[in-house]
Parts: sequence; structure tokens; C-alpha cells
Amino acid sequence: MTPLPSSDLVIDDFPAQGRWLRISMVTETYPPEVNGVARTVASVVDGLRARGHELQLIRPNQHRGDEASSDGRFHEVLMRGLPIPRYPQLRLGVATRQSFLRIWSRRRPDVVHIATEGPMGWAALQAARQLRIPVCSDFRTNFHAYSQHYGIGWLHKPIMAYLRKFHNQTGCTTTPDAGLRQTLTDLGMRNVIVVARGVDSQLFNPQRRSPELRAEWGVGPQDIAVVHVGRMAPEKNLDALVVAFEAIERAQPSARLVLVGDGPSSRELQRRLPRAIFAGMRHGTDLAAHYASGDLFLFPSLSETYGNVTAEALASGLPVAAFNYAAAGQLVRNGVNGAVVPMADTPAFVHAASQLTSDVNALRQMGQAARQGAEQLGWDRIIDQIEGVYHKLIAGRAVEEAAQPAFTAGTLAVD
Repeated sequence: MTPLPSSDLVIDDFPAQGRWLRISMVTETYPPEVNGVARTVASVVDGLRARGHELQLIRPNQHRGDEASSDGRFHEVLMRGLPIPRYPQLRLGVATRQSFLRIWSRRRPDVVHIATEGPMGWAALQAARQLRIPVCSDFRTNFHAYSQHYGIGWLHKPIMAYLRKFHNQTGCTTTPDAGLRQTLTDLGMRNVIVVARGVDSQLFNPQRRSPELRAEWGVGPQDIAVVHVGRMAPEKNLDALVVAFEAIERAQPSARLVLVGDGPSSRELQRRLPRAIFAGMRHGTDLAAHYASGDLFLFPSLSETYGNVTAEALASGLPVAAFNYAAAGQLVRNGVNGAVVPMADTPAFVHAASQLTSDVNALRQMGQAARQGAEQLGWDRIIDQIEGVYHKLIAGRAVEEAAQPAFTAGTLAVD
């Protein structure tokens, strides 16, 4: 095989001592990049490493001078990365099938887990198939749905055709929501299973509530801080957020809106919401403090595969107002830990947000229930499911739907 140029990848031997499973995780986004996919993949990687598996993480380099990390059972491989149009903070992996053949011929993994469906994921898939390595894939981002928000709606069918071709060449595709699983199955995807997502309830915790931060926002102890965390972009349905907060503000003039994140819609939102706090990108404990220092989380998006921010808000002690699907559909119960309304019913969303903020004491009680329910969403049970998927793929068995534990929102048990 002709050697690849050194700029194609950075690689050392993937160590093999004391292994249980040797797993190669391929992803085009990873912390410190800030998005739900990056945080989820990192949580899966951390959970698998904690159980003694050997992890090879293959990702694009994120900046000039980015270096691969390595310890006894963890090793990174960096591919070349290019900025993604309209998503300059993210990188597109540039790799070839030959790159992966070279990597995996040197140290063959037991299973390949492809988290993203970009060009790097496609190259990894073709190499794994050639080497007959079992492959698990994830469906994590509704790129096919985003096309309508960027004036390229005509690409919906080609994008969906590519995604269907991609995922149907893997042993199974995981998705975090039963409704999305049915949608993908109806669109022709095979072997789609639900694997839930967890939340870091130690990081996202009401104890991180900061009176000092609230004071910076101009919010008093009995005032209401409404928080939104996410990318500020057309596909996030932020018009509904604006209308909902305007309704809250008419009834509660002292209420403040805190927006955490950035994106192409930021300037327009600043024009429409001159009194709002635009906190920009936040990370780690700083992000957790912004959640916990609020009183209500508004999430108007209609294009999520899951919506990690919903679980993070609940774990932080915030009731959530959202549309009834994905994470909100699974985790939020009306009058217990927030409110969910029918899909795309903006008047109902606005009404729910107004009702939640009409009684501060009731809102705080819902926040306590939100935290109690979210304490059940640890990552251990999700890692159990993922390990089960790997073992079945390696054994050449069909991967079946795993039973999901019941979720309790406060005092309300949900089967």
C-alpha cells in the first residue's frame, strides 16, 4: 500500500494490553466544540473507557496545533479538518478509505462506531465493510430537515437518499427517540433501534445557581430569568421564542431573557430583543451556572433528534416549555416539571410559557421535580445498552430493541 502523506493523519500504534473490547469511534465533532452531538459522543467515550474498554477516537483536527492525546487504553487519531459552511466552529473531516484501511490493518478493532454521517464517516464505513468489521452508526442530526431553512429544500430527497444508503450499510443505527425511529423506518432505514441518552447530573445541578450571576443579569430573588441554550439559527424556530418571551414580559415586566450560544441569527435576535442578555458560548461549570441561575427553560426547536439541552435544563432544576417530541416528549410532563404542547402549535407554546411564569412559587416547585426526575438519567444504563449492541454485532446476531427503564418526572411515573 502506498504510504499516505503525513498531513492526512497523525497515528501511533493503538495499544492492545488488557483489552476487553477494542472500539474505534469515528466522529466529526468532539469537545471542546459545543453542540449536543459532541457532548453525547464524549459521554459515551468516557463511559466506555471507565469500563475498561480500549477506545480509539478518530476525529478531525480542530485547530492549528491540535495534538492527539493518548494513554494506556485511549488513543486519538486526527484527520485533516476543514470548516463547515455556516458552521465555522465545526470541522469537516477529510479522509479516505485508504486512511482507515491503513489504521485498522495495523490494529484491528472489534467494532467500529460511526457517530456522524459526513465524508469521514462514509470513508470509515467503506473501509470497515472491506475489512468485515462490525459497524454501528448513529442518527444524531436532522441535516435532511435543515435544508428547508437554508434555501436548499430541493436537496431534501438527495440528502435523505444518502442517509438511507449510509445507514443501511451498517449493522444497526441508533437513535434516541422512538418517534424518530418510526419516521426513519418509514423512510426506508433498516435496523433502527432506540438507545437513550443520559445527562451529567453532577455538572448540571441546581447547586450551581449563582445569585451573583443573576445580579449581573439584573434579576432579583423573586424575578424570573428565562433561559435558552442552543445554536441561534433558522432551523431552531426562534421566532416562537421571541413571541413567547414577549408575552411573558407583558405580564412580568421584570422578567429577563438569557440566551446562551451563537449563530447566524444572533444579530437579528439582538435587534428584536434589545433587553435580552446575550451570554455567548459557555462551557463546563460556567454553562452549568447559566442553566441553574435561571427559572424557566424555553425550547422552541422543531428539528431535534433529541435535544440534550432539555435534559441539561431539567437536571439544573429548570422547568421546560417545549414541543411534544424528542427529549421533551420523553421527559417533560405538563404541570409536573414543565409543559409540552403539540408540534408546531406556536400559540399553545406561547400560552404554556405564560402560564408557567404566572406563579413563581409553583414554578420553583416544578424546578425541584425537574431535578428529581433528571437524577434517573445517568449514563450507566445507556452504556449498558451500547455494550449490548456491540456484543451482538460482534457475535453476528440481530440487534433488537432494548427495554427502556421507566422515567419518573417528580412524582409522576411514566411507563
